[in-house]
Amino acid sequence: MTEAWSKSAWRAKPRVQMPDYPDTAALTAAEAQLAKYPPLVFAGEARALKRQLGEAAQGRAFLLQGGDCAESFAEFNADIIRDTFKVLLQMAVVLTYGAKVPVVKVGRMAGQFAKPRSAPTEVIGGVELPSYRGDIVNGFDFEAGARIPDPNRMLQAYTQAAASLNLLRAFSKGGFADIHRVHSWTLGFTKSEDADRYKVLSDRISDALDFMTAAGITSDTMNAMSTVDFFTSHEALLLEYEEALCRVDSTTGLPVAGSGHMIWIGDRTRQPDGAHVEFARGVQNPIGLKCGPSLSADDLKVLMARLNPDNEPGRLTLIARFGAGKAGDHLPRLIKAAKEEGAQVLWSCDPMHGNTIKSASGFKTRPFERVLQEVRDFFAVHKAEGTIPGGVHFEMTGKDVTECTGGLRAVTDEDLSSRYHTACDPRLNASQSLELAFLVSEELSQRRKDLARKAV
Repeated sequence: MTEAWSKSAWRAKPRVQMPDYPDTAALTAAEAQLAKYPPLVFAGEARALKRQLGEAAQGRAFLLQGGDCAESFAEFNADIIRDTFKVLLQMAVVLTYGAKVPVVKVGRMAGQFAKPRSAPTEVIGGVELPSYRGDIVNGFDFEAGARIPDPNRMLQAYTQAAASLNLLRAFSKGGFADIHRVHSWTLGFTKSEDADRYKVLSDRISDALDFMTAAGITSDTMNAMSTVDFFTSHEALLLEYEEALCRVDSTTGLPVAGSGHMIWIGDRTRQPDGAHVEFARGVQNPIGLKCGPSLSADDLKVLMARLNPDNEPGRLTLIARFGAGKAGDHLPRLIKAAKEEGAQVLWSCDPMHGNTIKSASGFKTRPFERVLQEVRDFFAVHKAEGTIPGGVHFEMTGKDVTECTGGLRAVTDEDLSSRYHTACDPRLNASQSLELAFLVSEELSQRRKDLARKAV
């Protein structure tokens, strides 16, 4: 940091996308209670993630970031956590095979409770009420009482995040993540007659695992075969919550966001002199920055300087989100700006947020084909610019929902109403997520071959 910083300095900055709590005494009490709680994550874990992201920025690893649009209090249970974690592990194995580098696994979990909204209010049946801003702020039900911001919801969010992290740590280190078990789940996906193109890759992974077993490399002989590093992330939108969980790392004396291993700043809250940038610049965690079409090259340069003044590898991930067919219009100028500054950044692709449409049936949805197209656009631009496509960022779930159309097990517009469970934005279901991982793996494999040809 090049300027003096305190965890409450954001309060003097312009703030957007944050609630105004009518009961200030209750807010003060909730913040005071949160400040007494232990941090959810620890500085050493955040540093480990930063090192791994630094490797991804150099092409020696690849970032897979995925999970819920907005975590729900009502749907919180162990099965949902397990199923989403399970799909992320399957995706990671497929991507690892294609990229031939480690995959950094980061969930949108254990903290993704707040959501920015395009309008402060919504109207249904002629009734206007404040918008739903995520369970950490107010209730989903369309009634006046539910939409009043309640600071005690932060305490419930903390409790749920702590329980989620406890289970995720058990899953990641307790044998559930054994690579043979994970791949056996994937084999079920490729049994479909329509999945022949994916079965070829799946069989190759099977052959590789069989070879390692024959060579004596098993879960019993190598810990890395049965355990994984798994990190959490969320948009740091509700700064009262973030400040209350901010701690000073006893080993370095530096502040750390105790709410999650990685936090990101959204496309709506990235004002260079705004409250969210002010808070994020001072903590030592890895920081993500959503980059949409309206981000100018000059603003990106200012943001990179504020968020990563020491140009530290792994500190800053730029998450591009433009929409299918639009990456070529915007990403090259941002890449150029980063090159001009000599900025060490990790480029990741969020193909979800630029591809939301309203279906004929009235549901918000995201066509699978548009999501895939933006990923391919992202890889194509980086190939042309000679830079590294370092990661992907998906809104997805392990549940068998019908929220995004398309995919191998084609979800149609007419299907959306059958299992449309999201509280905010549409998510890829388990099958669509895994299919996308196979397709991204093909992109990574092709990139690896292109680089090998250039090296000859």
